[in-house]
Formats: sequence, structure tokens, C-alpha cells
Amino acid sequence: MPLRFIIPFAFMFLFGAVARADTILVWGDSLSAGYGLERGQEWPTLLQTRLQAEGFRHVVVNASVSGETSSGGLTRLPAALAEHAPTLVILELGANDGLRGLKPQLLADNLAAMIDAAHAAGARVLLIGMRMPPNYGPAYTQRFAEVFANVAAEKKVPLVPFLMDGFADRPELFLPDGIHPAAEAQPRIVDTVWAGLRPLLAAKVTKAARK
Repeated sequence: MPLRFIIPFAFMFLFGAVARADTILVWGDSLSAGYGLERGQEWPTLLQTRLQAEGFRHVVVNASVSGETSSGGLTRLPAALAEHAPTLVILELGANDGLRGLKPQLLADNLAAMIDAAHAAGARVLLIGMRMPPNYGPAYTQRFAEVFANVAAEKKVPLVPFLMDGFADRPELFLPDGIHPAAEAQPRIVDTVWAGLRPLLAAKVTKAARK
């Protein structure tokens, strides 16, 4: 092939490789899907803005579904991994399992299976923890909270201990149902998630720089 054809093709190939952005898949329930909020107010959208402001070119795909359980998320995940090919999955599921009083061990098994599936697809995982209200009783709430720490330790993935850290006891930051964070709380959630996500992004930048 003449050189005048090789150079444009090589340029297009290199440009495409540079332009391709990594995908962050947010895999959650109504707490991430933006239940009760206007479009664009949910924390995954605000996370996209934070990434751009910090100079990262990642694309956030929010595939969260209101009402989703860990069992449902596990069933749907393989197709989403194949479709979006994420390099990182933010796993935020379990709240609906807890509200339904499901066995913590079932939640642990499903979270572990989703992490395994993400790893097999070449994606890293940031696990987001959840806690139950005190009216579920001290024994259940403790066992539920421990699930996330135990799974994170077993699977060696970073953990954000509690999505609503710092404002769970402030009713003015929730919708009238008292369960879903209001728009005013979404930037706080981004800050909480960012604390766990930022080291993963920095680690990739460092690894890439060494090549």
C-alpha cells in the first residue's frame, strides 16, 4: 500500500485509540437511578460533571433501576457488561434486599457473584455500602452492614461504607418518603463516592504512565 494511504489510516487508528474513553457503569437501584428527582439531578450525572472538571475523560453509564434487588442485578449484569464494556463498575445494590428483610447471606452471595462477573469482564469494582434504619433491630442492621465490609475484604475491592454518609439523620435532605435523598443531597453523595473512586482513577493513570 502506498505511503500516502498508510499515513492517514495510521492517524485514524491512533486518533481512535486516544479518543476512546473508559466507561464507568453505575449499577444500582432507585438511590442511583434518581427516583423522585428531575432528570440530571441524580448523583451519577453529577459524577460525570466532576470527572470532566477533574480532567478525566471517562463516560458514566447509569444503568440503575428503581426497585432493583441484588438478585435482579445479578441476572441483568452479564448483558450490561457485554453491551457497555466498562473498565469500572460502581456497585450500589442491597438496599431493597434489606427493606424486604432478605437474608444477609443471600445479599453477600449476589454481591460476590456480581464482582466476579465484573472482574471476568475486565472491569474493576467499587462497592457501595448501605445501612438499614434502626427499626429493623440491632441484630439485623449489624449483620446487614457487615455484608458489604466482608464481601469487599473477601473480593479485595475498595468499599465506600455508606452511600448516605454524613446526612442520613437529616430529614430535610430527603424526599417526603424519608427514604430517597433529595436533590440537595446529591452533591454530598458525589463527594462520598468520589473519595472511593478517585484512588482507582489515579491508580490507572499511574499504571498507564509507566508503560
